[in-house]
Amino acid sequence: LCLQVPELEKATVRIRQPERVREIIRSLREQGAAKLQVISDFDMTLSRFGCNGRRCPTSHNILDTSHVVSEDGKKKLKDLLHYYYPIEIDPNRSLEEKCPLMVEWWTKAHELLVQQKIHKSDIAQIVRESEAMLRDGFKEFFDQLHKSNIPLFIFSAGIGDILEEIIRQANVFHSNVNVVSNYMDFNDDGVLTHFKGPLIHTYNKNNTVLQGTGYFQQLSTRTSIILLGDSMGDLTMADGVPSVENILKIGFLNDKVEERRQKYLDSYDIVLESDETLDVVNGILRYILTE
Repeated sequence: LCLQVPELEKATVRIRQPERVREIIRSLREQGAAKLQVISDFDMTLSRFGCNGRRCPTSHNILDTSHVVSEDGKKKLKDLLHYYYPIEIDPNRSLEEKCPLMVEWWTKAHELLVQQKIHKSDIAQIVRESEAMLRDGFKEFFDQLHKSNIPLFIFSAGIGDILEEIIRQANVFHSNVNVVSNYMDFNDDGVLTHFKGPLIHTYNKNNTVLQGTGYFQQLSTRTSIILLGDSMGDLTMADGVPSVENILKIGFLNDKVEERRQKYLDSYDIVLESDETLDVVNGILRYILTE
């Protein structure tokens, strides 16, 4: 398979069951573009985790650290991060234990943001001034899917308004892109008053928050899936798809690589360790989509 997808030879690639992965990729190619859809997380999956030794911001970070948030607000948001993030990535805590704490974190953070009286008209500038970066190869990724009419479903626990603006400013917000995320609600004066429900956090990315969207129902013939994520919570993103024939799960392991490696290898088909590119994904797509 490395002959057809040379990117799989990269030093960042780890695969626990190469035979199985080979089979899935072959099936995806046989089924072709008409059967394929891509389901992806956004923060630290389509966007970069780091650059030149510095962490890149998530869509929440971009807002939290922007000029529209007061110094006091920034401090409180940072305190929340320092308290809850270690819980989010703790491999020794159960999902049952994490879920209510994630709801608590997101709710408190969103309440703090609402207090800042953020204006809708500020969002484009906030994103422009931020250090947000999509992964290397993003243009090929978005353009290739658009050209082949393959739906890209972005399922994010981040802030929808911010991530849409990032994609828009990168000139890749094509018609095949659909986003489900936490969106802000503004009043008639364009001031943030609350976040629309349902709340999406790291560990509830599944049917429960998709009920009523009917997105996957419209795509019932798209039974081949490439799923891209960077956390254990992303593994359930395809749960709303009616009938899955082939699914290839690609996981970006960005942080605490040594201690989390085994868990990722057991859960994802392909694990990309500290890889800031979409090279492997693009290589697989190229192989699947080439006549």
